[in-house]
Amino acid sequence: MGALLKACALLDHFGADRSTWTLTELTEVSGMNKTTVHRLMATLIHAGWVDRTPDGGYRVTVRLFEIGASALAGLDIRSAARSFMTGLAAEFGDTAYLMVPADEGAVCIDKVEGSGSLVVAGINIGTVLPYHAAAGPVAMLAHSPELRDTWIRPGLQTYTSRTVHEPGDLAAHLDEVRAAGYSVSESDFLEGVSAVAAPILDDVGSVLGSISIGGRSENFSGEVLESKIAHVTRAAHRISAALQAARG
Repeated sequence: MGALLKACALLDHFGADRSTWTLTELTEVSGMNKTTVHRLMATLIHAGWVDRTPDGGYRVTVRLFEIGASALAGLDIRSAARSFMTGLAAEFGDTAYLMVPADEGAVCIDKVEGSGSLVVAGINIGTVLPYHAAAGPVAMLAHSPELRDTWIRPGLQTYTSRTVHEPGDLAAHLDEVRAAGYSVSESDFLEGVSAVAAPILDDVGSVLGSISIGGRSENFSGEVLESKIAHVTRAAHRISAALQAARG
């Protein structure tokens, strides 16, 4: 077995049911000798696919997760949302985003750029965003008790002066978003960028994803903002209904 296949075989042991392994455990489960496992894991660390835990174990990185997340582009939610994203981008000239929840954060699985779109560096298909910043992630966090329980905690990163990061403030903000049914962000993740998002829900109210549009902050105010909120929330409701019908 070549070195590449051996490295892939080691990565296969990492999953939702077992996210961290020690060198001894990987040696035992893989059947390889300890020297080989240590060398292969060192290579994977150097490549950015794996890093070390505080107690010396191994875990896969977000980079590997992002590659896997890009495969989500073929899921049903993308097909259901695509026409609405295209319509929103055409209507307002903003970039439309589709995101789904994951343990690491909100994963962007599709986007459609409008005619006047602001190019937002770093947000592409496969990008993982923090739940407490940007409209799309916040819309999902506000509507998911499970995510709230794990994400609201001290020490959340601040990206701009507008990032809501203190646990009490964040909880109150999420309550407002949930009550409204949509999220509006203004320069809380990237300076000068605003967005509107609404959650995509299943028939029992669990979060399947979010749809959003983002662009220059000066284009998100007054009647234009109200129109964007109405269009985005309507799109989210229709996508939710389509997915619920498809899943019976």
